[in-house]
Amino acid sequence: MKSCKEMSLIWGISERRITELCKTGKIPGAVKDGKQWQIPNDAEKPIDSRIVTGKYIKSDKNKEMKPLPVGISDYIRAQSEYYYVDKTLLIKEFLDRKALVSLFTRPRRFGKTLNMDMLRVFFEISEDDTSKYFLDKAIWKCGNKYTVHQGKYPVIFLTFKDVKFDSWEATFSKIAELLQDEFGRHSELKNSDEIEKYEKDYYEKVVNGQANEVELSASLQKLSKMLTEHYKKAPIIIIDEYDTPIQEGYSKSFYDEIIGFMRNFFSGAFKDNRNLSYGFLTGILRIAQESIFSGLNNLTVNSVMDSEYDGFFGFTESEVREMLDYYGALGKENELRDWYDGYIFGNKEIYNPWSVINYLSKGCLPQAYWVNTGKNEILEDVLKSASDDTTERLRSLLMGERVIARIDQNVVYSSLTEEPANIYSLLLVAGYLKTPKKELQGDGSWLCEVAIPNREIAAVYKSEVLSHLVYIGAMGRATANKIAESIYALDVRKLQDGIGEYMMKSISFYDAGAEGFYHGLVLGLVALMDNQYMVRSNRESGEGRYDISLIPRENKYPGVILELKWGKDLEDNKLELLSKEALNQINDKSYSIEMIDNGVKNIIKMGIAFSGKKVKICTE
Repeated sequence: MKSCKEMSLIWGISERRITELCKTGKIPGAVKDGKQWQIPNDAEKPIDSRIVTGKYIKSDKNKEMKPLPVGISDYIRAQSEYYYVDKTLLIKEFLDRKALVSLFTRPRRFGKTLNMDMLRVFFEISEDDTSKYFLDKAIWKCGNKYTVHQGKYPVIFLTFKDVKFDSWEATFSKIAELLQDEFGRHSELKNSDEIEKYEKDYYEKVVNGQANEVELSASLQKLSKMLTEHYKKAPIIIIDEYDTPIQEGYSKSFYDEIIGFMRNFFSGAFKDNRNLSYGFLTGILRIAQESIFSGLNNLTVNSVMDSEYDGFFGFTESEVREMLDYYGALGKENELRDWYDGYIFGNKEIYNPWSVINYLSKGCLPQAYWVNTGKNEILEDVLKSASDDTTERLRSLLMGERVIARIDQNVVYSSLTEEPANIYSLLLVAGYLKTPKKELQGDGSWLCEVAIPNREIAAVYKSEVLSHLVYIGAMGRATANKIAESIYALDVRKLQDGIGEYMMKSISFYDAGAEGFYHGLVLGLVALMDNQYMVRSNRESGEGRYDISLIPRENKYPGVILELKWGKDLEDNKLELLSKEALNQINDKSYSIEMIDNGVKNIIKMGIAFSGKKVKICTE
């Protein structure tokens, strides 16, 4: 019988992958001995039956192309079996800077896990010659100064990206399981002559799943000490998506428990740890004041605002163009840029890698691939506390406008709902905004112009941001969709019924009392419409300023102009007259000039009158 590590060397696939195949019964005869899998000597390498997304794409010369790495975060597989965008110069950048502990904060699905696994494969000591995975990469061309580090360090690697549970008990159980697997991956320590007996006893306790919360809070510190003693070389510690369980703790009411554990867990690993060569962490939020990093003065934080490492997470324009050329899709460059470009990390313009890969794998079908697969309770909580001014600015962003905002990178979870302006900081680091202009302030914050990066985020923004705002969240998604669909279909009766239904369900009599309120109401609703329209509000056209216009992105759709009026305690007949007055204003002041100048031929005009909870629409 052979261990997973031994079979990894024979079959040329990762030890972690072999463990997964054993767990799922894909290797006949594999048995578990304690916490380790044993595999028959004559076992055959299993065929990889995992789904490869998308068909092979053929170039103009009918040459078979490599498949696209949809959802692949295993560096060895990604660079050998799929189209790989070479990010190995991240290693050079790091070795030049030599920061002891580096924290990289980027939005979800921007290649953090793949990059961390790449660092693991490069630095980690292995019985296999892992240099073969880098010989044709950019880092190998940089010379001996950098390649001498390849395969020279023990590595501790944990990813918390899937630690998403509703309770502290379940969360701790999952963290314990991850630590159990990582300790088990270093089975060389079990029989090491360099390790003291009490250390071996602790090792066995973790591997056997018997360590308690207090004992595991010191696990990184103890494992790093044992690895240093065994290899005579301090390890590199890599923690991927460190803040995922913290976010869950905040939203699921076990925040104090997770922070208490993480404080000791990370302090033992990164604070005054003599048994540490380098440390790497990734996450979405920089949590500088949560006490988990308190006193950690050797932590170097790199966020979306910093120019260091700005091209290593996400795809640069040159990388995207090279990919399009490889797949014979250069003609789609403008469409792809319109949908997935626009992020600004440091000084570089960045494409969303997840969306670019999915776009190409789906035969260049433009749609919103970057969707949230989990709940967004933190974002929802912050939006619930947003002021009227913040709400109006969030709508303005969807209409293509820029908003001035102060970005504080030292956001603390517990303060997110206390200060409405924190919403911009959260939306920026989460990937919903970009910063076309920014200026560093004396207190370390940034004064920025923020905007929505691209069409994909405009679509995601509608469902994940606008749907939580007061006008939408109060009535439920079904009613909002009914209203948006009625505008798209130009069904006046359905539109009138939908708005009336919303007002009857959701607005108290005292809420409804000014034209500005109704303007915000309708603007929020039409903003939920799909990408066929650009929504504009309070813009000059003709001889005045219209209320709302829906400008079609393609001429096959009609343009829509909405003018709103409000009156107090109006009878039905007077309400109808007011809606006609609104319609006449559209014609009298030539509000349609802007659309006509843009080549829109078919224009629908709607005069909408409100009084309390009643609404009347007149159209032509």
